[in-house]
This record gives sequence, structure tokens and C-alpha cells, in this order.
Amino acid sequence: MRMMRAVNSFKSLVRCSGPLHENHRGQQGIFQMSFCRITSTFPRNTFDGFLKTSDCRMKAHSVRYAHSDLKWPDFTKDRRGTVKDPDMPVLEGSYTRKVLSYLPVAAALTAGLYATKTVTQQFITSMSPAKDVLAMAQAEVKISGLEVGQMMTIKWRGKPLFIKRRAQADIDVERQTPLNILRDPEKDEDRVIKDEWLVVIGVCTHLGCVPISNAGDYNAYYCPCHGSHYDHSGRIRKGPAPTNLEVPPYVFLNDETILVG
Repeated sequence: MRMMRAVNSFKSLVRCSGPLHENHRGQQGIFQMSFCRITSTFPRNTFDGFLKTSDCRMKAHSVRYAHSDLKWPDFTKDRRGTVKDPDMPVLEGSYTRKVLSYLPVAAALTAGLYATKTVTQQFITSMSPAKDVLAMAQAEVKISGLEVGQMMTIKWRGKPLFIKRRAQADIDVERQTPLNILRDPEKDEDRVIKDEWLVVIGVCTHLGCVPISNAGDYNAYYCPCHGSHYDHSGRIRKGPAPTNLEVPPYVFLNDETILVG
């Protein structure tokens, strides 16, 4: 009974600040409710602790848990054929996807390797001698017209080349020369392929002058610049030259032709 009296007294003291109203917002289903303002002029002990009064304004928003009426976007037309079926295992369609992904990488790698090969080939070719230089690197010389004791001079790699057909007497003298008296000891047999043919570069080993043939103390080669004397094997015998005349690489193609270089 005491509780009922308190509630009846509370109802008589309620003063609403505004009517109860609802507010709906579109399809989101938001529901807003405004309650009345409750005031009381009675002291709190009137209700003996069973009811408390205060000023408040409450707002309640409803939450929507059902979305079955919404239309979800469909991206089926943009998907690969291997992934349209949600029940298909991943590995069954993975090979096609991997091939399509690896094709651009393989094409780029192939193009890069081809470009690297082309650049490397051009770089190596640029370091090779030109065709005109290769043509000068070797020379075929006809020696059939030389008589015993005669010498011919040709230009090989920008240098004079002496080719002499030696007499047997000159060969015998050079073969008997002791090596211990030579400044640059070298046997005559090691400087020739055929005994009667001597092939040397006609440049003095001192300062690069061109020696004169059939001159000097040994009637062979003489450098007029600083007085170097060479014998019939092209070995230095007197003068400032430190070494013998250089013997180039050569072979006999036949009895009448020499290939130098």
C-alpha cells in the first residue's frame, strides 16, 4: 500500500516538457524517442528511497540485424573462369593463373638477356682489330726471284722487313761463331727456318733506325745513326744496340712463298 501511494503521488507530479514523438530515417530504420522531463518539488525522502527523480532526456536508436532486402554487387563477369565456382579446389585453376602472371616476367627476362647479349657482342667486337689492320697483319711474299746474296725489303705492319737469300759461305761463318763473344747469344740455327733464308725486321734495336744492308764491319747490316754492326744472322756484334734484330713469325707456304705474321 505504501508503494502504491508513492506511485500515485509521482504520477500527479509528472510534468511533460514535450509530447512523445518518433523519427524515422530512410531505410536504415533508426528510431528516435524523446521522453518527458520529470521534475519533483518533494524532497527525496518522501519516497523513502524507492524512487529517485532527475532531469533527463533519453534517446534510443534501433539496430538493424536483417539485410536480406539489400542487393549485393555482383563481380562474376570480372572474375576468371577458374575462380567462378566457389566449390572448385584452388590448385585446379592455379596453373592457368600462374602462367598468365609469369608470361610478362618471362618476356621481360628474354628481352633483357637478348639486349645484354647484343651489347656484350658489340663491346667485344669494338676491341677487335679492323679489317684493314687484319689485312696488314699477314703478308705473302714471293721469293722465287731472289738470287743468292740478294735481299728484298717489304713493308709489314708499318715496319721494314728484310728477306735475304744467304750464301753458303756466310752461313758457315755464322755457324762457327762462338756464342761467348756475342752480346745477345743466339744460335744461327734458332733464327732461321731454312738455312739460306734470313727474315728479320729491319729496325735497329737501339733507337729504331733502319740499318743499311751489305755494310759495316761484317758486310751484313750497319746502322748509320749510332754505329751498330750486325752479322749475316742479324746478331749484334758492335755498337750500342742491346739485342739482335727481331725475327718475325713466318712460315713457308711452298718453296717460292713466305707467309709473314
